[in-house]
Amino acid sequence: MTWSQAAFGRITLGLTAFGLLVLFALGVGIVWMVQQQRLYTDGVVATQQLRVTTAGVLGSLQDAETGQRGYLLTGNPDYLEPYHRAQADLPQELRELAARAVADGGRADRLEELRLHIDAKLAELRETVALAEAGNVGAAIARVRDGEGKVLMDEIRRQIAGVEARSMQRQATRSAQLDRAGRLILFAALGGLALIALLSFGISRLAVKYTRDLEQARAELQRANAGLEQRVTARTGSLMAANEEIQRFAYIVSHDLRAPLVNVMGFTQELETAIGTVREMMTRAEAGAPALVTQDLRNAVEEDIPEAIGFIRSSTNRMDRLIGAILALSREGRRRLTAEQLQVGTLMEGLSSSLQHQFDAAGAELRLAPPFPTLRTDRLALEQILGNLLDNAVKYLDPARPGRVLVRARREGGMHAIDVIDNGRGIAARDHERVFELFRRSGPQDQKGEGIGLAHTRALARRMGGDIRLTSKLGEGSVFTLLLPEALPAYDPALETEDQPA
Repeated sequence: MTWSQAAFGRITLGLTAFGLLVLFALGVGIVWMVQQQRLYTDGVVATQQLRVTTAGVLGSLQDAETGQRGYLLTGNPDYLEPYHRAQADLPQELRELAARAVADGGRADRLEELRLHIDAKLAELRETVALAEAGNVGAAIARVRDGEGKVLMDEIRRQIAGVEARSMQRQATRSAQLDRAGRLILFAALGGLALIALLSFGISRLAVKYTRDLEQARAELQRANAGLEQRVTARTGSLMAANEEIQRFAYIVSHDLRAPLVNVMGFTQELETAIGTVREMMTRAEAGAPALVTQDLRNAVEEDIPEAIGFIRSSTNRMDRLIGAILALSREGRRRLTAEQLQVGTLMEGLSSSLQHQFDAAGAELRLAPPFPTLRTDRLALEQILGNLLDNAVKYLDPARPGRVLVRARREGGMHAIDVIDNGRGIAARDHERVFELFRRSGPQDQKGEGIGLAHTRALARRMGGDIRLTSKLGEGSVFTLLLPEALPAYDPALETEDQPA
């Protein structure tokens, strides 16, 4: 199977997009895993802080109980210092314990029973201390020995142990969740890496196959180009030979046509001389023998024969001009174009000055709209083309309105475009290509010309590597656009032919 560039591009793009999607999913999974790890770390910290707080609460109660017993046994008030400190610290420690429990994921209301037991224990401690301070140490000791304080303390330890157990259970749950998440991410990462490896392998295979197909296509193209170049060279040679033969034929035929044409023109002159002699004889005969000069004879001598001679002379003159045009085209087609650096603006100013009398006579305005480019091309050919376009523009203006001709330059598709814009008669759409054909003209034939100017200019433009096109509407005006490259195409000596003798 041979991959086209479009198919290879679509498949490669699809696989790459899928690979990026897999990488994106892995990235999202990693971010989620990092978040889970952060939550787990926060849970561990919360559990540790909860345990530290429960230890602090239990330690404060134990300090208070130790101070109570030392005071009851010794009567020394110094033993009450831990007792008083615990009494002051425990309310804050209980509030902190509730906050730690909530931060660890527990419920603050579940600590209410612990707080009640701690309050009862503190009340029991205050009662015994108060009895001792009142001097009733025996009653205080008896109150301790009744076992209520021990029961309260054991219950407080049990409840604190329950708080820690629930915290450890939550921590175990978080640890299990983190472990499952880690395994999930691990499997997803392995799967993603496997997919990416498969995608990379597939893309590499596609690239290798596409490159192989491309090299094969390039080799085939090179072989085709080699054959094409040979065929083009052969056909170009044939075309050059045919073109040279056509030019030689046109040159020889035009010379050969001129010889009989000269004879016809000479005999026409002799006919004119002879008809003069006949006219004199008819005049003498009419004076001496009027009956011999009939009306038919008079019409033949005075009208028919001179009219026929006039038609012959007009036709021979036109044929002479056509032969001259053919010779001019033949010679111009054989002229070697010479490239030189030309400032089109300067050339246009010179043409404008030389044609100004025609524009003044027509009451028309010629306007140049710089900037104009600098080209490396043939001066004579460019002058002939632009001069012909300007000459046509002024010749075919509409007398019903003031004539205006504008010349401007611009860039178009890598070429320099020079527009010659007029508001003249315009050219019908059906004649847009006909006007570029040899000896073909459009519209009323009220101007001198043989119909070779535009054909000649287009041929010149194409030899210079460009072209001429026409945009026009009948009755509105025309735009002739000359397209030229930056520089004249390289000269091929094989295209040069020598003038042939007549």
